[in-house]
Amino acid sequence: MKSLFLQQQQCLDHFFRTLDLAEVERVVQLCLQCTGSLVLTGVGKSGLIAQKIAATLVSTGTRAFFLAPSDALHGDIGAVSGEDVVLAFSKRDRKSVVLDLVPYVKGAKTVALVSKSGSRLAQKCQAVVHLPVLRELCPFDLAPTVSTMVQLLFGDALAMQLMQARGFSMGDFAANHPAGLLGRKITLRAADLMKKGHEMPLCRSTDKLLDVLPELSSKRVGCLLVVDEQTKLEGIFTDGDLRRAIQARGTAVFEAKIADVMTKTPRTIEPQLLALDALRLMEQNPAQRIAALPVIEGTRVVGLLHLHDILQAGLH
Repeated sequence: MKSLFLQQQQCLDHFFRTLDLAEVERVVQLCLQCTGSLVLTGVGKSGLIAQKIAATLVSTGTRAFFLAPSDALHGDIGAVSGEDVVLAFSKRDRKSVVLDLVPYVKGAKTVALVSKSGSRLAQKCQAVVHLPVLRELCPFDLAPTVSTMVQLLFGDALAMQLMQARGFSMGDFAANHPAGLLGRKITLRAADLMKKGHEMPLCRSTDKLLDVLPELSSKRVGCLLVVDEQTKLEGIFTDGDLRRAIQARGTAVFEAKIADVMTKTPRTIEPQLLALDALRLMEQNPAQRIAALPVIEGTRVVGLLHLHDILQAGLH
């Protein structure tokens, strides 16, 4: 495997070193000027790569679809309009059905994405990007490996460039991914997961530690939020604070006021903050990870976000 990885690295170095960026930029501009859809096509392994790139383009704000060339030649060519740009992937085009398709794409701009110089497909298309392949990893230089890898590299980079050029935002991304992990990561906010109302473990700074232990135990979140009469946060008292207080003062600490043993400047978050950002805040300092964050609106406590609730939502 080490030898294969080294060969793979050499092939990628060759690709990046010899890729004609002027060709790439011309195709990027062609795609940006497209008023229709990007139509991706290819057969075999190239077809599978084209399908993946089409899916990535759609999910990042570019109208695109995959069209199997054999299906296109048997009726589906009607899906292509004169406003579209056809991106045809093919390492070799000898007797290729992709080559047969190009003359029938009426009005649409055509782009050949090929790895062989002198390609007939490149000659038939209006633009071309040569995707240099030193050789395949296959010992017989046959099985598509490096050629499909560089197709994927180009396609993903193209999708990201179009995404950035069009100002595709996090909100747009969320609209395209309403379900699943991606959707949850960019839509779930602290307010969606926080404990609120009677679920919050609250106490006053003048309370004795002994008197608030039932609240600490019954709410089962490992902390107490210390608030005043207007629910303004004054501090937090955690299981860790309890252990340290007992170690320092012994059982006498149970008669102490919460104000004397609480953490007076806890980290807090606002309800509109993404839950994923809250998780990062909790894990910001590996030596002092925290499991709960008070949720503050203005100066008032409106909730408590616990690590367990974030993990339950599947954001880890």
